Amino acid sequence: FLNCFYIMGKIAQGILGGLSGKVGNIVGGSWKGIDYIRIKPSSVANPRTEGQVNQRNKFTITLEYLQATKDFIKIGYKSFATKKTEFNAAMSYVLNNAVGGIAPNFTIDYSLALLSRGSLSGVLNGTTDLATAGQVSFDWDDNSAEGNANVTDKAMVLVYNPSKKESISILDGADRTVGSQVVTIPNTYAGDTVELFMAFVSADGTQVSNSVYLGSGTAA
Repeated sequence: FLNCFYIMGKIAQGILGGLSGKVGNIVGGSWKGIDYIRIKPSSVANPRTEGQVNQRNKFTITLEYLQATKDFIKIGYKSFATKKTEFNAAMSYVLNNAVGGIAPNFTIDYSLALLSRGSLSGVLNGTTDLATAGQVSFDWDDNSAEGNANVTDKAMVLVYNPSKKESISILDGADRTVGSQVVTIPNTYAGDTVELFMAFVSADGTQVSNSVYLGSGTAA
């Protein structure tokens, strides 16, 4: 009977404990202190059905967007990283709320694709200016006396370049009362369309506002 089966995993604390590794088509492990098991499918009859292709296309464009903005997300989704990463929380939100278009040509609606989510008072009358070569200027009105805003809240600003699948951001920028922040961008961005975002984070990093999409423009 010794050669009847081969076990690649182990079960801690008896049969009801956590499974680590693989036993047959059952895979177990631990992530963020949470034990899990899942059944690995033996085969997929048609891995390229229309529904599966559409879902992969949605996943791909969302992944590209969020990978390019992951530093911003790490702060912006901090309060949603319970039993999941900030990136996974953002991925779930954007997939469910900001992917549109007609299959198979899906698009991201940047006005809905929040890079930061929180209850801190947000950006008031945010604007941008791309007239100067190699930089983007962000401007806003001081609303530090309203809601739960503070004079020490820091601007978080981001310039996303979809064609290059990368972004430039400042995550600890000017105080809310200052009303402006300049971002230096690479010369290689000249002529590219860039998407512009802004939010606020409290000085101690514990609170963030919802991000706002300030539109797109052509980098000078």
